[in-house]
Amino acid sequence: MENNKYYGYTENGNGKKILFACVPADGHFNPLTGLAMHLKSIGYDVRWYTSNTYEQKINKLGIPHYPFVRALDISGGSIEEIFPQREQYKSQVSRLNFDLINVFILRSTEYYEDIQDIHQTFPFDLLIADITFSAIPFVKEKMGIPVLGIGIVPLMEASRDLGPAGLGLTPNTGFLGRRKQDMMRFIADNIIFRKSNKVMRSLFRTHDIDPGTSNVFDTLTRKATLLLQSGTPGFEFERSDLGSNIRFMGPLLPYQAPQKHGRWYHPKLEQYDKVILVTQGTVEKDPEKIIVPTLEAFQHTKHLVIATTGGSQTAELRKRFPAENILIEDFIPFDDVMPYADVYVTNGGYGGVLLGIQHLLPLVVGGIHEGKLEINARVGYFKLGVDMKTEKPTPAKVKESVEEVLSNEHYQQQVKKLAAEFNRYDPHLLCERYVAEVLQQGNSAFAGRSTMNHKILIGN
Repeated sequence: MENNKYYGYTENGNGKKILFACVPADGHFNPLTGLAMHLKSIGYDVRWYTSNTYEQKINKLGIPHYPFVRALDISGGSIEEIFPQREQYKSQVSRLNFDLINVFILRSTEYYEDIQDIHQTFPFDLLIADITFSAIPFVKEKMGIPVLGIGIVPLMEASRDLGPAGLGLTPNTGFLGRRKQDMMRFIADNIIFRKSNKVMRSLFRTHDIDPGTSNVFDTLTRKATLLLQSGTPGFEFERSDLGSNIRFMGPLLPYQAPQKHGRWYHPKLEQYDKVILVTQGTVEKDPEKIIVPTLEAFQHTKHLVIATTGGSQTAELRKRFPAENILIEDFIPFDDVMPYADVYVTNGGYGGVLLGIQHLLPLVVGGIHEGKLEINARVGYFKLGVDMKTEKPTPAKVKESVEEVLSNEHYQQQVKKLAAEFNRYDPHLLCERYVAEVLQQGNSAFAGRSTMNHKILIGN
């Protein structure tokens, strides 16, 4: 392999210290666990800063944990419980700004203060953080420590070729379409996100950090020493101005401990014409959004429907949907069930979508909030399945979308093509290589470099 000279550099970690950090949410924590365990296995001193919510999981990985001390823990309940004043903001735009300010921007200085304290006893050489972790610029510019941002959502950096991120817009290459995109970027930065941008720029400038001229996530992308993006170019909109610090890594998936028991299996898997897998992940607690419409659409049909609830209302759903062709479980390892499935119905969590593609599953997606609008827009744009473009589809809409995916081979072909691209990337070895480079060369070594050298991006 061309990159062996880099891998040898990190064979034993050289005693280097790495602090992982993330916003306290499953979609921000889970994708980093595989990288953390790999770096730990090759000799790095790996530790983790995040909410006590994840203490038990981090301890099971054998990684020391630093809890939030000054930082507000937003994982302790619903956002309305943590921020009761949120109810005053009635419009979608005002609530979005409220969330950006209170969940992300204002936490930056709290994270920074905690991390400064951690550095007193654990003088880490590198921070690895999910790209929405708002202390990235503080660690890099105030502490002089390089930061690898991990792209756990689709790329959010602004581009002259695209509309503003966050609205689920797909590229428009025509002259009028591009002018519309230019106008929408201006509206997003100066009207829709004006309040959160103002707060972010004021806070960063108070600490002598240049925030740039765009939104907080755009700023975090550009401030990271490198952004290691989960996914591949084939699942991202093309950009002629892709940031020089961005590297595609292939799908970053959670660490899987060796199974102590046999793989999951059910005899019904062999008894039905098609298998439909449906889930809303572990964060979304309301099964009425995706799970219930799917069960209603396909109960008493020739298809087997397997629903995983994440532990939300499993017993109630079993009582409500007793049909023979329905299986409802709290949790099933996706690596066990996905090889049997023919279509994957989901609200569009990034990790689940990437895993479904790896398992050659065409998708039916329906989700708007928590960034799912952007993920699902890519599913539809690249013809990997059907984007229902709603948070709460009707059973009729789910049925129509699933049958479209099952009857049209083009979706399956597109998924196979992208899965083959995924397989050309080795995320752990690529991460190992970039960690070595950053530790060897420091913060400034990557400015102005091209990110599209596939000879160094694609593993064997």
